[in-house]
Amino acid sequence: MATSFIEAIKNRRSIYALDKNVKVSKEEIVKTIQDAIKYAPSAFNSQTAHAVVLFGEESSKIWGEGGIAEQELRKVIPEGQSFEPTAQKLASFNAGVGTILFFEDQAVVKGLQEKFALYADNFPVWSEHSTGIAQFSVWTALSEIGIGASLQHYNPLIDEAVQATFELPKSWKLRAQMPFGNIVAPAGEKEFAPIESRVKVFG
Repeated sequence: MATSFIEAIKNRRSIYALDKNVKVSKEEIVKTIQDAIKYAPSAFNSQTAHAVVLFGEESSKIWGEGGIAEQELRKVIPEGQSFEPTAQKLASFNAGVGTILFFEDQAVVKGLQEKFALYADNFPVWSEHSTGIAQFSVWTALSEIGIGASLQHYNPLIDEAVQATFELPKSWKLRAQMPFGNIVAPAGEKEFAPIESRVKVFG
């Protein structure tokens, strides 16, 4: 089992060349995401991680031409700078079959801070751990069923528009976006620093 898990981690990559020709059903994709979120660990079993799964036109509300990301980015890109490279990047996200929006429930975080005052400063940090674990779990699980994905961070730029568009709870804080779809082209070669410089062993 350990070997298969390590292989799954190795196979998870950032995939940017996507299209909509996925070989698995929407139901299988959703179930995979649900299970990955459900069983991802969190401090105090707080289960602060939440996800919104968007397919088709709902996903295009984020990445499509004139969508949320484009509208918000045009407000901050310096005058005279070409928007075309950004438009191409957004189009590549929109080319996939869907998007997962990852959130952390700040109401739960606040409740834990009040209940366990001694650890109050830690709960926001642990919440970030929670979303990171959930994102990694979903990403790896999708890879296992042949779905490519990448992790994007257009928050907090798009936060208000996303909450308003999908009528989400105000306590849900957007942490990342994951466009996903059929893998058109594999990820490129990846370089690694010497593992001995990153993992120290004593004893």
